Amino acid sequence: MSRLLKIAAREYLAYVRTPGFWLSILLLPAGLFIVVLAPALMERSTPAPSLAVVDLTGRSLAPIVTRALANGGPSGGPAVRMVAAPGEPFSSAADAAARLKPYLAGRRTLPGGERLDAAAILRPAAGEVAIDFWSRAIADRSVEQAVGQAVTRALRRQALARAGLDPAVQASIDGLAAPVTDFSPKAAAGRVALRDRLPGLVGAAMGFLLWMVVLTGAGMLLGSVTEEKSSRILEILLSSASVPEIMGGKVLGVGGVTGTVMALWLAMAAAVAATRFPDAAADLGGILLAKGLWAYFAVYFVGGYLMFATLYVTVGAFCESPREAQTLLGPMMILMSVPLLFIGEALNRPDAPLLTILSFIPPFTPFMMAARAATDPPAWQIAATLALMAAVTALELWVAVPAFKSGALMSGRFELKTFLASLTRRGRA
Repeated sequence: MSRLLKIAAREYLAYVRTPGFWLSILLLPAGLFIVVLAPALMERSTPAPSLAVVDLTGRSLAPIVTRALANGGPSGGPAVRMVAAPGEPFSSAADAAARLKPYLAGRRTLPGGERLDAAAILRPAAGEVAIDFWSRAIADRSVEQAVGQAVTRALRRQALARAGLDPAVQASIDGLAAPVTDFSPKAAAGRVALRDRLPGLVGAAMGFLLWMVVLTGAGMLLGSVTEEKSSRILEILLSSASVPEIMGGKVLGVGGVTGTVMALWLAMAAAVAATRFPDAAADLGGILLAKGLWAYFAVYFVGGYLMFATLYVTVGAFCESPREAQTLLGPMMILMSVPLLFIGEALNRPDAPLLTILSFIPPFTPFMMAARAATDPPAWQIAATLALMAAVTALELWVAVPAFKSGALMSGRFELKTFLASLTRRGRA
């Protein structure tokens, strides 16, 4: 046991003593923070697009559309800066398009030196109105949709006015909206509040966090074993410690590293939440403590880490270089992208049968069960998935001990035949 703990301490200190370890801890939350704020930063830093409306219908639609878009559109659309179309009047839609193209292409500017970003040409079509929308930004359709909604609303109002409906009545009808209040039998007070939604949000967040931390820790373990294999350090360790002690020490040491990373990230998140959102932070703390979610997540973190760490440390013993190890585990990483596709869905459809099925597939179990925490999974499912993870880990250990020794002493490139033979050979480790 003393040698196992010494190996664990050596493995732990090898990571936490490096500046890169602490930089990665600080930079990842900063990166996530920037990703969350990126849309708002883009919106604030990007000027509102300029839009010119050309009305060739003779139905006075341009002033109506201009007023609507100046106020954010009929349904709170994007901010738009309305400008006069240069060169008016136009004889036709083709004439308007031809004369506006140089402004849209940037070859000419508006009288004030500004550029024209988009133009909406309203033209008659079979007794109705059609819109030719020209824009610099091909991918962004938000302004186009806002123009379409404004024109549609204006046409409906004109049609109702021709039918004899008073404009004041139209305005009152447009203002009608039924307030919706959310209720659920799962809500403590009947009415759904933020506190009732928090478990689902926490579950999804913890599912992503477990996925990231567990696979990062297992990857660190893989890199450590591969490096020591290539430098022959593993052979020296085998001469002074048993295989279970070496494997256990490495798994424990890197597990301490991943636990440290998770604890620091959670501490930073708790500090930010307590400072900026004290009420939500108090509710979150109550949920984690009262419902025992902290223990729930801890158990699946430990189980998931042990399951993946055992696999990675065994594969690492057969690899001569990190590149070879990554090549072998590339297909595994593709498979492990599956939970990311379904963790978010657990927020909207936590009771979906597919999520339950995925929870019983060992590589996905810790992440999917974390994401399903909000639904209070039945006790038998919790017990069954934990037992399944334990069984898979025990099976991995049963074949990993002789395989690790064979891989550590083997020289040359990885061969599938040799690897499979070591997994089926039970001898003294």
